[in-house]
Amino acid sequence: MPSSARPAADARGWLRGIRFSWFAFVMLCVIVIGVLIIAPTARLYAQQQDQIAKLESQNSAKKAKVESLKKQVDDWDDPAYIRAQARERLLYVMPGETSYLIIDDLPATASTAKPTVTTQVQEKTGDWAGTLVRSMLTGPAEQYAKEQAAKKAAAKKAAAKKAAEQKAKAKQSATPSPATTQ
Repeated sequence: MPSSARPAADARGWLRGIRFSWFAFVMLCVIVIGVLIIAPTARLYAQQQDQIAKLESQNSAKKAKVESLKKQVDDWDDPAYIRAQARERLLYVMPGETSYLIIDDLPATASTAKPTVTTQVQEKTGDWAGTLVRSMLTGPAEQYAKEQAAKKAAAKKAAAKKAAEQKAKAKQSATPSPATTQ
């Protein structure tokens, strides 16, 4: 038992050896209170600085967008810009002009893609003679049908143009000229 009591007595002796003055105790209390007061305030300050930085970046982005929109409004006040947009977006033309619309039916990748060339011999399995006969029989029939459809479309267009010309002539003859009214 004496051996187990000795470590407890040593611990008490060591603790008794530490001496604090009243000044040290007061300073320790001031430091603890200061940390408890300043730590939340410092954290709040850092959060507010982050929030301010985010809001300033959003504000500058909004200002840039406003400037862009103001430029668009200024552009739309210009009659030349309006005409250009009508031509580009709506395909409008001025009176007396003829508009040509070219439709590119080939995909963009087909024109830029290079065909690959292989050195391997490819063997096709199938009835080549039957394919030849089918192409001879169906090819001309399809071509004939396309030609007939084009002829019908041209005839309809010519008839519509002739009717429009007759309507215009009838309108001109129905309107009295200024010389005949006096």
